[in-house]
Amino acid sequence: MADGLAARLPDGRLHLQDGPIELVIGLEGSRCAVRQATETAICAFRGLLGGLVTELAVLRCPVGVDPPPLTGPVARRMAEAVWPYRAQFITPMAAVAGAVADQVLAAIARVPGLTAAHVNNGGDIALHLAPGGSLRVGLVQSLERAAPEGLVRIAAKDPIRGVATSGWPGRSFSLGVADAVTVLAADAARADAAATVIANAITAEHPAIERAPASALDPDSDLGELPVTVSVGPLPPDVIEAALDAGEARAEALLQRGLIAGALLAVQGVLRVVGERTAMLG
Repeated sequence: MADGLAARLPDGRLHLQDGPIELVIGLEGSRCAVRQATETAICAFRGLLGGLVTELAVLRCPVGVDPPPLTGPVARRMAEAVWPYRAQFITPMAAVAGAVADQVLAAIARVPGLTAAHVNNGGDIALHLAPGGSLRVGLVQSLERAAPEGLVRIAAKDPIRGVATSGWPGRSFSLGVADAVTVLAADAARADAAATVIANAITAEHPAIERAPASALDPDSDLGELPVTVSVGPLPPDVIEAALDAGEARAEALLQRGLIAGALLAVQGVLRVVGERTAMLG
């Protein structure tokens, strides 16, 4: 593949990378549709990072009472995804991975003859399904192991087009102690924001938990001086249960508001499932 941003993986999936953004894209459909979707994905990805950088200062600021003055399509997706959580500290960066996946998927989903597609941005996944289609998505109980330990089948009829996972061992900082929180939602940006919020709610105070100011770990972090989780040792069962109680309550509230379709919460091998749709998890 000639484009410097793109390569073909051994299993046939498309790999796109520009700086810290790395996408893995699966495409299904006619040969012509897959070829056209590949070209469309590369075109949609080109310049995407540069557009985000121009608005990075605003994207790193907490959302307040007024919508942030953002103009780029990905930046606007990020702001819309975190807007329901503006009563607490949150920045649009909480939805960046999912919003990038959504933006590229929106471009390729318009290609005629494409029956299914997924755009995976580091575990935050945007989905396209033609009528009657379905996809199976692997689920993890720990971002540290990052090995699928269950599957969820998502059908075209389901109101789910985004899957995201957050937790303290992940790429982004977390305030909580969850090994993994996987959320199913209407799109990847909304799933990303909700997974962040739920993972932050799964918190505890215990000597086995080490925290540090986010700015001490990354001077550019949007979390500033907030204490983020650095490591979590073995926790007593009562501490795990209390942390999961708090996370489950937060997830149930989001489910009732229609912000998520379901969630899987995991702390040191203990699982909680929220939402009927996640009955297929595990």
